[in-house]
Amino acid sequence: MRFGLTTPIVTLTARSADAWEAEAGPAELRRVAEAADRLGYHHLTCSEHVAIPASALAVRGARYYDPLSTLGFFAAATSRIRLVTHVVVLPYHHPLALAKNYGTLDRLSGGRVVLGVGVGSLEEEFALLGVDFAARGPAYEDGLRALRAALGRREPAYEGPHFRFRDFVVDPCAVQEHLPIWLGGRTARSLRRALEFGDGWDPFHLSVDEIGELLGRARDWPAWRRRHERPEPFALVFSPDEIFDVSTAEGRRGMTSLLGRYERIGADVLSLRFRSRTCDHLLEQLETFASAVAPLFAGPGA
Repeated sequence: MRFGLTTPIVTLTARSADAWEAEAGPAELRRVAEAADRLGYHHLTCSEHVAIPASALAVRGARYYDPLSTLGFFAAATSRIRLVTHVVVLPYHHPLALAKNYGTLDRLSGGRVVLGVGVGSLEEEFALLGVDFAARGPAYEDGLRALRAALGRREPAYEGPHFRFRDFVVDPCAVQEHLPIWLGGRTARSLRRALEFGDGWDPFHLSVDEIGELLGRARDWPAWRRRHERPEPFALVFSPDEIFDVSTAEGRRGMTSLLGRYERIGADVLSLRFRSRTCDHLLEQLETFASAVAPLFAGPGA
């Protein structure tokens, strides 16, 4: 398995954020990014929400850094670590706009972008942005096809029921010929879509048992059996809700046990968080995990 970070500070939710993150900013983010890059972690993440309704703050949290700006900041501070959107809400964007935005970032970062996308679930935000929530599914699938046709191509062409383009130049475009697309979600449908349209499945807020159950059902799907025949690898990418302080022996044991469970269900990549008191405490744990825990699972690197 390979191990990346669910980046602290850039998203604050009651279930996962630590107190010090509320007042932290660019200086701390640079320290985290530089340390993760130096230690060989696989990726850093950033999520997308434009605006959260006040009624949803208790569950969703209020802070969501813009992923394009944030990952650009990380790209300038690092040299190896991958830059993952976890996730961009695809229905909020035209596929060519995403191809241009993240293609530029891919070029500037030397080919380190992984584009995580999702269908979206916050109906009030859809209404705020003037996007049809009820009709998002078909447009999302067409957008995925269009996005794949556009990424990495200077003169992309696509024709589908929702998106059509040709005879336009997109310059710069992604330097990766096949920029990975990971699909978020938390349902069997999201896994089916990932197998059909993407290069990985990156669900959220599912326990290891719930993921294992979904994967067990998927093993009878033709698309699941064909995933090893794909020209590009298909990644199972998970974000454990469990958070440990690995500066303690108890925390290292708990983390090791949890990672073993993910390994047994076939995880390829994990996005981790660590329970921390300060930025210095978090950096200490990044060192400890990389030296004492990750080698047990042949991680954390690319």
